[in-house]
Amino acid sequence: MFSFFKKKPKTDEVANIPASAPQPASQPDSQSASQPILQPILQPHPTPISTPDEILPPPESHSAKQSWLTRLKNGLSKTSNNLTSLFVGAKIDDDLYEELESALLMSDAGMEATLYLLDELKKQVKQQKLTDSEQVKTALKNIFIELLAPLERSLELGRHQPMVMMIAGVNGAGKTTTIGKLAKHLQAHHQSVLLAAGDTFRAAAREQLTVWGERNNVTVISQESGDPAAVAFDSVNSAIAKGINVVMVDTAGRLPSQLHLMEELKKIKRVVTKSMEGAPHQVILVIDGNTGQNALAQVKAFDDALGLTGLVITKLDGTAKGGILAAIAKTRPIPVYFIGVGEKIEDLQPFNAREFVEALLG
Repeated sequence: MFSFFKKKPKTDEVANIPASAPQPASQPDSQSASQPILQPILQPHPTPISTPDEILPPPESHSAKQSWLTRLKNGLSKTSNNLTSLFVGAKIDDDLYEELESALLMSDAGMEATLYLLDELKKQVKQQKLTDSEQVKTALKNIFIELLAPLERSLELGRHQPMVMMIAGVNGAGKTTTIGKLAKHLQAHHQSVLLAAGDTFRAAAREQLTVWGERNNVTVISQESGDPAAVAFDSVNSAIAKGINVVMVDTAGRLPSQLHLMEELKKIKRVVTKSMEGAPHQVILVIDGNTGQNALAQVKAFDDALGLTGLVITKLDGTAKGGILAAIAKTRPIPVYFIGVGEKIEDLQPFNAREFVEALLG
């Protein structure tokens, strides 16, 4: 299992067992650079890392890492084949650029990101006098990585007690399953978790969340029929009283066009803020990677309504629309905390721009 959380000590106490995020040392998180980051060790009094650049994850096996990269590459293979096949023995001319433009648009990279990628690629080809198709593909990879790198961000544990996470998403995006997976990962990082079954519109959602709670030995607060804002309020207060580290509030799946449900989401957020000043600390949208430009529309609508702090992109396995991350990066660059390529716990992993582009363009 990979580590993907940063642990932030409180000002008056030291966190017991910190965890860190697998961000590349060459691309430090500018927003957290001034924060002290702790090395993941098991001693009661951890030693601070010498510089904020050194975000060191716990040791992980080479086989586990390769297994994840293989699953990611296999999951993005449809998108990858559509893009990489263009460079096989290709001449560097207008025909290549036109075919590449079509392939990027078909992958749902969106017009803005597509034009940006092509313009930057043409500049590099001209400046570096590239004549070989493999060189051009490598140049495109580097441009792609630079575009997606700002989306890399890690959840920070220990700043708030409890940390309240509000999880939104349309039906079918994998929202409830994602909550279950995150609960398991949080427990692996020594965090106690409480789940709030705020999806009161769909009984199956409460039942599904309860199953995940039982599987992970996590308390789930729910009501047979009630106000989801009240469920969220009770859950936050319960977590405060019991010293729980993280509260995840599930909300009813809805489309952005369902204005009455979007208003309810805003109400839940207001009520959570009343229950704890500064909460929710994370507002995360779960989106289905197969929905392409519709996913981008969801990001815009939910961000406008709630002020999103992060995204989880699920179901990237088998999709021909892996370019949607480029569209998000160019149009609404909200951090992508995790991506998913399958149903298992280990199939949800932190987003890494370089790994993603390597899987996408080979």
